[in-house]
Amino acid sequence: MAAASPGCGPAPYCRRHPEQTVLYQVVQQHLETYLALAGEDDWDGQRVPAYVEREFRHYLECGILAYGFARARCPDCGHDFLVAFSCKGRGLCPSCNARRMAETAAHLVDHVIPPLPVRQWVLSVPKRLRWPS
Repeated sequence: MAAASPGCGPAPYCRRHPEQTVLYQVVQQHLETYLALAGEDDWDGQRVPAYVEREFRHYLECGILAYGFARARCPDCGHDFLVAFSCKGRGLCPSCNARRMAETAAHLVDHVIPPLPVRQWVLSVPKRLRWPS
């Protein structure tokens, strides 16, 4: 990414490159083999659930410009840049999980936890209200 223009903020957008991470490369190289082996009768006939396969496939599309992007423009300097779509996954994608974690923490600090000096907090959800796993 080019250097920021004088009118732009100190941290210009820098696209992440998920295809260069080890996790992405391992999933990309071995997903089809894993799915084929899991579907064989040698493995108790247990196929991979559809939602698990869908999560892996969406992860491989997350952050890749070829699978969709939005074009954005800096209002100050007029610099155009592309922002790749995310998978918004809950199980596999570290980028989407980190974003969701930061949004949840910001919501709790801004709207839920009273403005008191808090060192640590723990969120407990009753079993009846928990997401079924």
